[in-house]
Amino acid sequence: MKICVIGTGYVGLVAGTCLADMGNEVICVDSDEKKIEQLKNAVVPIYEPGLEELIKINTSEKRLIFSTDIKSAVEKSLVCFIAVGTPQGDDGSCDLSAVYSVADEIAKSINGYKLIIVKSTVPVGTGETIVERIKSQTKFDFDVVSNPEFLKQGSAVDDFLYPDRVIIGAESPRAIELLQEIYSTFFRTGNRVVIMDVKSAEMTKYTANAFLATKISFMNEISNMCEKIGADVEKVRIGVTTDPRIGNKFMFPGIGYGGSCFPKDVSALIALAEEYGCGNDILKAVQKTNHSQINVFLNKIYSHFSGDIKGKVFAVWGLSFKPKTNDMREAPSIKIIEKLLEKGAIIKAYDPKAMEGAKRIFKDRIEYMPSSYSAVEGVDALLLLTEWNEFRRPDYERIKNSMKTAVIFDGRNQYDENRLKQYGIKYYRMGYHTENLVNVK
Repeated sequence: MKICVIGTGYVGLVAGTCLADMGNEVICVDSDEKKIEQLKNAVVPIYEPGLEELIKINTSEKRLIFSTDIKSAVEKSLVCFIAVGTPQGDDGSCDLSAVYSVADEIAKSINGYKLIIVKSTVPVGTGETIVERIKSQTKFDFDVVSNPEFLKQGSAVDDFLYPDRVIIGAESPRAIELLQEIYSTFFRTGNRVVIMDVKSAEMTKYTANAFLATKISFMNEISNMCEKIGADVEKVRIGVTTDPRIGNKFMFPGIGYGGSCFPKDVSALIALAEEYGCGNDILKAVQKTNHSQINVFLNKIYSHFSGDIKGKVFAVWGLSFKPKTNDMREAPSIKIIEKLLEKGAIIKAYDPKAMEGAKRIFKDRIEYMPSSYSAVEGVDALLLLTEWNEFRRPDYERIKNSMKTAVIFDGRNQYDENRLKQYGIKYYRMGYHTENLVNVK
């Protein structure tokens, strides 16, 4: 099938590449000329395991083409995916300017029936607006459907190639049949396509992300309670998550969620609820808890140093918002580092993949280290902010001997406190009591 994917961010690039890998002829389109030139030369601007290899294979086989010419791409394609960004606006709502701009470009380029698939995360009712905009600019037949993505950064390629479900929001039998044909190659062992109306599909995406964000904030609140009352948060977590009705995903205490989806989608759903006069107390609480979790972590640092960190040197392990990605968008590390810098701290940072992104944010205000162990040399404390695999079982003896003072603040609860005690390392983690807590403003 001839397909064009408009937008080469995480969603568009992964979707286009995986669709090409299934034998389709795919044109990935973006207005960023520099990015397109990089992709033509197999230089991938994002880190996603397995993606670069698939791009090289499918470009060499001529199934995957990169272009800035949206008109030509639409004319040559039967199916057009819209996969551009929908960033959060100043009021918390979703900025749809890029989506509508692409819809207008498609309308100008239609030369026959087109199936237009909205892959971007958009508020309820966006599909109807797109239909109206395109209908006003063309006499050709077309369908607009909602096909939200559920890709997890760090496993996006596998998530697309082996989806647990595909949501199709469509009323047109022709559109449904075409989409089922597209996804049939991904479901050789069973059909997990869920068909519904467009508005329900749009709402499904926001509901899924908001619920996962809720699980994270809920567990963080329980973690903070455990710290106050002396319960073991890890034992509580295990006791709760062994209940199959609850499950063990997204139920780890930490420094809160980040990334391009959860913060934006929770805010957008809050704005949508306010627009329609619906209650949104739970969502607001989820957002509030997530914001405050940064201070819970900082309080531990302030407590240890009696409220004064001016001139203290901190090693930071992990900058991306989660492991297996170089994405720094809304990463908790940003707020933590900024707070520490405001108080006069010195930061030596290392991340396996996100160093370039961090440099664009912090410039020369922090020191960028070539390895995890070089980062801990001569520091007053180590902060673990992202749970990359390479940080899980470090050489504790080497860490202790390298540091000025042997202290670890673990924002992801990765280590065994008893083992660290054997090495003489002071250990702070989320959900466990810290004496003489200092409130951070």
